[in-house]
Amino acid sequence: MAMLGAIPSLPVRDIAAAVGFYTVRLPFHCRHQQAGLAILVRDEVELHLWAANRPDVPGGEPHLAGSASCGIRVDEALALYERCSQAGIVHPNGPLQRTAWGTEEFTVLDLDGNALRFFRILPTSG
Repeated sequence: MAMLGAIPSLPVRDIAAAVGFYTVRLPFHCRHQQAGLAILVRDEVELHLWAANRPDVPGGEPHLAGSASCGIRVDEALALYERCSQAGIVHPNGPLQRTAWGTEEFTVLDLDGNALRFFRILPTSG
């Protein structure tokens, strides 16, 4: 048995606004959108957005949007970091950095405060 991938599902307050954010400020394309759900893709990455903060719906949770995070592996981080910096969406504590665990990474926040960590695995020396 092998696990071959995962699809993060991020809670957002407004599907249309979130789709606009992900397609304009980040390099995603919207493959599907309907009330309460959107599917975004870029290369081999897929994200699902779902409508949270729906206290008008029975059982709707009023505090879920902005409570999620995910990591997205990239083959090159600098150009995307520069794009996100210019868009003003880099997390205040998430600038581009090299980590002790062998990655180059940075974090952005979407409109709802969900954190997306973009990371590149650094080549090992030796």
